[in-house]
Formats: sequence, C-alpha cells, structure tokens
Amino acid sequence: MENELTLKRFIDLRRELGYTQADFAARIGVSNTTADIERGRTKLSGKVVLELLKQFKINPLWLFGESEEQYLETSRTSVIPKVVTVDSANRDNMVLVNAKAAAGYPQNISDTSWYQQLPAFDLPIPEFRNATYRGFQVEGDSMLPNLHPGEWVLARAIEHIDHVSANKMYVVVLQDSIMVKKIEKRPNSNDITLISLNETYPPYDIKPFQIQEIWEVSSKITFNVDATTDSGLLRQLQESMQELKNQLQHVKKVN
Repeated sequence: MENELTLKRFIDLRRELGYTQADFAARIGVSNTTADIERGRTKLSGKVVLELLKQFKINPLWLFGESEEQYLETSRTSVIPKVVTVDSANRDNMVLVNAKAAAGYPQNISDTSWYQQLPAFDLPIPEFRNATYRGFQVEGDSMLPNLHPGEWVLARAIEHIDHVSANKMYVVVLQDSIMVKKIEKRPNSNDITLISLNETYPPYDIKPFQIQEIWEVSSKITFNVDATTDSGLLRQLQESMQELKNQLQHVKKVN
C-alpha cells in the first residue's frame, strides 16, 4: 500500500489539473477510475508514474514524498514552433493565421500539410530578419485598448518560457485555444499567469505543460486608421468636464 503522502499528492494533483476520477483514469491509462488508487487499494504502477512524468512533467520523487519539486524542467519547457514554413528560396516566411484558422491551429500544430492552406508572405524589412515570425488575427476585446478585434499581430517565435518578459504581449497557443495575453511567472510557483489588458477579464493561471507555443508580439497591422488623436479626445473630455462643472454651479445658484 502507498504511503498517505503519496496518495494525498496523487489526489491533489488530479484535482489541481481539474480531472474527475474517470477522466484522469482515461488520461493516464488506468481502467475505469482512479478511485481504487486513491483509496490505497491498487498500487500506483510504474506505468502511471511514467505517464504523469511524460504528460504533466510530474517529478516521481515528489510523488513519493522524496522531493518538494513537483514539476521537472518547468523553466526549460520548450515552446519552440512545431512547424516552420519556408519559401522557394528556403527562407523562413510568415504564415498568417486568421480567426477561422486559429480554431484548428492547436490540433494541427504539428501537421506540415495543414499549414499549406494558410497564406504566407515575406516582409523585406530588417526588423523581420533572423527570426521566425507568424501573423495571428486578434479575436475578442480582452487586450483593449492596445489591440482591437480584427487587427493582426506579427509575432516572433521564442524557444523557452524563461524568455518571456512581463512588459510584452504574447500569442499563447494552448492545447485547445490561441490567445493574446501578457505572461507573468509567479515566484515560488510553477503556475504561469495569463493577464488581459482589459480589466473586465480576470487573470488566470495555467500549467507550463498546457502551452504548446509562445510568440512574442512585435508589431500589429491595424485598419480604419483615422485622424482622431488622443489630444482631440482629451480636449473633448475637458470640455465635457467644464460643462458639467458649469451645470453644477448653476444648480447651486438656483438652490
């Protein structure tokens, strides 16, 4: 029978990852449910320990109470692009992933033939040399005011989670979705926090193993550019405030 700490850590891990006993069993190759393991009736097999290591980077020594490091190699988790596309001269080119294609991107991330349906181009600007770039269309309003729905971001591939910076924006490709967020690595935690600029969207934590790729946003393509400047909006705001003050003074005089 496993020791109590091992069972507790196994149960805590399943809950932390958000799986039911049946779902977790299916994921790690146990028949039906993990209930018997959690009650200590069934031994935690080497196969299960191996699956936890392979799929979730769980440190076997942590599981058996011999270490406090729950995850192995979290800082060295590779987020390098799974596929890089090139032009006829064998130079990297920039694939454009529109909102519709983004829905299938996480599932087809390693399928070289899938990328052939996407438009690609070369941008002969020095800033886009010596690195792999990809274009992603922005969906939703979670990064307002910096990014608007329908705009495009051009983003540079990075190799490791260690390379992210707190003051940049990133395209984060998870196992089932793509999003543009700021990224924070919390001290003394394996969690990674994804942050929206639009404060109506709360930040939330993910695990490093959930990330497939990270692209650092370097520029954006915007549309409907008009001549309204921030100073014009500021002047409108000041005029509105003055009008409000005048009305309040008028109300005071009347009273």
